[in-house]
Amino acid sequence: MAAMENGECDVQEALGSINVHNFTEKILEQNVHFHVMKFGGGFFLWVGSNAVLSNLAVSISSKYDSMPLSTLVMGDTSDTTASSLSQRLAKKTKKQVFVSYNLPMTDSNLTLLVENTIKKEMELHPDKF
Repeated sequence: MAAMENGECDVQEALGSINVHNFTEKILEQNVHFHVMKFGGGFFLWVGSNAVLSNLAVSISSKYDSMPLSTLVMGDTSDTTASSLSQRLAKKTKKQVFVSYNLPMTDSNLTLLVENTIKKEMELHPDKF
């Protein structure tokens, strides 16, 4: 438990450190930005081409099912991209994963290419996820 002093808590001590990793990739002629915030037991991944947070999904592994549990915290429930991606990443990493996917669904290949870019980055920098 973090020490309380004068009503203030050392957040870094309470939560552990939060590490930030950013990278950009040109996919189908558009710059796609990736923002990863790694924290104890999981990470937050934002994907987009401009500064928008239109949805947020979270997934976590369960001892009762081989597929991680997933839910959409905010956003359009008809768009399952963030939930599906967070679920696959949670299964791969065995961590709690938050995903905000903010790219237009204009090309079905885009989502696959984005996921492949994330997996490639995870192989190159496993300590960042």
